[in-house]
Amino acid sequence: MADREGPRPGGRSARVQASVHRATRALLARMDRAEVTIPLIAQEAGVTPSTIYRRWGELGELLADVAVERLRPDMVPVETGGGRGDLLAWAEQYAEEMSSGIGREMIRDVLAAEGAAGPRRCCSYARQQIAVIARRAAARGEAFPDIDAVLDRVIAPILFRILFDEALGPEQVGGLVACAFAAVERGGARGRVSGSRRTDAG
Repeated sequence: MADREGPRPGGRSARVQASVHRATRALLARMDRAEVTIPLIAQEAGVTPSTIYRRWGELGELLADVAVERLRPDMVPVETGGGRGDLLAWAEQYAEEMSSGIGREMIRDVLAAEGAAGPRRCCSYARQQIAVIARRAAARGEAFPDIDAVLDRVIAPILFRILFDEALGPEQVGGLVACAFAAVERGGARGRVSGSRRTDAG
């Protein structure tokens, strides 16, 4: 994916990326996935196929880059007045969006690309959203699970079931959130925004 070459520059390069991403999304909305090709995307975007090949290498890498960008959160988690409620509302929305037809396609595209840059960026997006909720809870003096604990006990089961079984419903997601908080209430480590093993750098 493009991340292999570091941060994307601005100017014309950024405009090309935006145009190609828009074209890809538009074609996927109009056509069967198997019919989408780089030449068609290039025509839709108003660039040459060689421009796309130079930047993304192959169709799978481009589709993964588009999917990762679409998975970038465009709003902060809703506030409910408490950390448990905030996490529950966010996790239920996350499960619903990722288990939708579009969500499943984006997951497949990200996982099908070479390298781990795309999946790591997706994970960093989830970390950032959980960190927002954790900071709110800390400001209210509430106990909150460690960010990695939320990833392991809430997000990982949601994605595993989407990929390999039936998607979890709101009641099951609520059970995952309850288990994550139960560990804290049993005397586990209080949640820390900086307590994850890795940074949130995408």
